[in-house]
Amino acid sequence: LFAYAILRSIPNKLGGVLALAASVLILLLIPFLHKSKQRTMTFRPLSQTLFWLLVANLLILTWVGSQPVEHPFIIIGQTASFSYFSILLILFPMIGTLENKMLNH
Repeated sequence: LFAYAILRSIPNKLGGVLALAASVLILLLIPFLHKSKQRTMTFRPLSQTLFWLLVANLLILTWVGSQPVEHPFIIIGQTASFSYFSILLILFPMIGTLENKMLNH
């Protein structure tokens, strides 16, 4: 349902289908976006926080996908969709690089 919420959050049909495909295909890119030298998240509190933020975002998207297409749910879906792509494409690699720098010092 999270991908369906992303599909509905874009008013253009082609854009919605492309966002739906990107939301599923981005899950295949996660191993390549992992920039941290340390593999486990046990000693990486920033990554832990970002992971749980992603889980909460996916729960919100799943809930919005089950709701009718009405005004408050459209805005929530658009915001959560933007957050989903931002977390996976921007914040995870940036936090990994930051944690590498903190590990070296």
